[in-house]
Amino acid sequence: MADESVTGSIISALKAGDARGAEQLCRAALLREADDAEVLLLLGLSLQSQGRGPEALAPLARVTEIQPDESANWCNYATVLYEVGQADAARQAAERAAALAPDDSAQLEHLGQWCTQLGALHAAAIALRRAAELAPDSVKLKIEAARARIDSHDILAGEALLDWRKWPSPPDDLLLELANLLAEVSEPWDALEVLEKIVDRAPTDWSAQLLLAKIDERINRVEPAKARLDWIEAMQAQATDAEWILREIHVQRSQLAMREGDFATARRLLEQAGPLDAVDSGYYFALAKACDRVADSDAAVRALREAHRLQLDDLRASKPDLLAPDAALLPGVDDRVTAEAYATWPALRAPDTGQSPVFIVGFPRSGTTLLEQMLDAHPRLQSMDERPFLNLLAGQLHAIGIEVPEDLANLSQRDCDELRKGYVLMGCQKITRRWDARLVDKNPLNMLWLPMLHRLFPQAKIILAVRHPCDVIWSCYLQNFRAASLQAACASLEHLARAYVAAMKCWLEHVAVFHPDVLISRFEDLVADPRLHAERLARFLDVENAGSMLDYANRAREKEFIKTPSYTQVTEPINTRGVGHWSQYRPYFNEVLSIVQPMLEHWGYDERSAAPGSRA
Repeated sequence: MADESVTGSIISALKAGDARGAEQLCRAALLREADDAEVLLLLGLSLQSQGRGPEALAPLARVTEIQPDESANWCNYATVLYEVGQADAARQAAERAAALAPDDSAQLEHLGQWCTQLGALHAAAIALRRAAELAPDSVKLKIEAARARIDSHDILAGEALLDWRKWPSPPDDLLLELANLLAEVSEPWDALEVLEKIVDRAPTDWSAQLLLAKIDERINRVEPAKARLDWIEAMQAQATDAEWILREIHVQRSQLAMREGDFATARRLLEQAGPLDAVDSGYYFALAKACDRVADSDAAVRALREAHRLQLDDLRASKPDLLAPDAALLPGVDDRVTAEAYATWPALRAPDTGQSPVFIVGFPRSGTTLLEQMLDAHPRLQSMDERPFLNLLAGQLHAIGIEVPEDLANLSQRDCDELRKGYVLMGCQKITRRWDARLVDKNPLNMLWLPMLHRLFPQAKIILAVRHPCDVIWSCYLQNFRAASLQAACASLEHLARAYVAAMKCWLEHVAVFHPDVLISRFEDLVADPRLHAERLARFLDVENAGSMLDYANRAREKEFIKTPSYTQVTEPINTRGVGHWSQYRPYFNEVLSIVQPMLEHWGYDERSAAPGSRA
């Protein structure tokens, strides 16, 4: 190790701005001891100061080899990697820094903020989550950690906000961010509670007022949303920066116009508003839907391509593994339990059909939300509004070294009992349980979790929603999904078609192994004769009064908040607009048709099974 006087001279030169002199001193010291970590670090920093980042990489990389457990070394290395354009390597180094950071909340907060700037969102979430744990009284850190988890597409991000009412009272400047976070994790009532506190104290806090209007629309309070927007527009002359307020009013009014069927006005308002910033993918999804509804197919596709491009750019920072060349088309879609493996599963006690949930599955946008609302309208059935409970249970098993589905044979009676107990408890956290009603668990991609579903609830009734594959693919491509896995799957129409086929193959192969009790619910049949379909559902579920299912729209309006993208559609009467929608985009489906041909044949569809020009 170099003499303190030598390192002191190097540091003095750097502080004086003499990076070249510091470099010379470092090189002379390294002639005496080539692997002096401190001098190598100073050499790297002196080269970086001279704008010679590529040359700085070698000494900084060597420091991480000599002292691999020092978080600061990885931090310095990541900084230079990022500066020279090696973003992927920089993210990996930042994640290593976050994993090695000492238990110092201030240092971890700094690291998390730096990782966010770097684009290493997963590393930022790790660092800020740990910082918040170390400083439990810091509301600022709690909010920063929750934001990082949401931005990194953490499926459990909402957990960070569960106990927000028990926190110390947030300062005024953090209340609005708390409300935004609560809205983003689909807790609109909690967000409203926070926003009402803000506007009570500051009625002209336009950000809070606009978010209130947005939430009003989201929970189907359309008239209050309109009234609030009118009031804000009338009052905006008091604002010093009225331009952004007017833009947000245009965007929200476009959504209200869409609800009222005035699609030309919705498009005009959006085009007048323009995107909020260079990464506003949500704007292009909204514009695409408006263009779609006025039958401007080419404009809709252009907007969607930009929307998905922006989403993929975000995923490269937050979930780059989903975009790797060898990444699965959907998580778990390639995992299989063979008949031979299933034969080794021990026989265990399990709930009977009446004590098991009813599962609604199917590829997203196949009509699962409509089915859920129909069943929820029946007094003997109770839905939970799309929660990833099976995913969460699988994550708990993964944390203790049990992988799904390959290790399911190793679960004991006690294991399965505890998992079922955990499942019920998670459900009770989301709804006020009616114990005289059977649970309805609607989560489309539970179709990929059939092995786990069958291990826990082998007697469960399952409803598989099926729709023309091309209508499904187009409708998915049109959606602004929050789930990172679905964003990745929607990279292009062709990629989405491959994901659809892979999911269906996974389902069909596992059905052949487990022989679950399944009803096929074809979307086209449901909308053609809702009463007949309700009767089929009632017979399958062994419940009476099928007619109550037809009152689903009123039930949906009573619930006010429905989590899925089709929240506005299920408050309307059943219609056939969604049948054959894809044919409007037939020129874009040439390759898609060849990809989905096996599923067209399996489900009995063909290219002519949708009426040209029909619209959703």
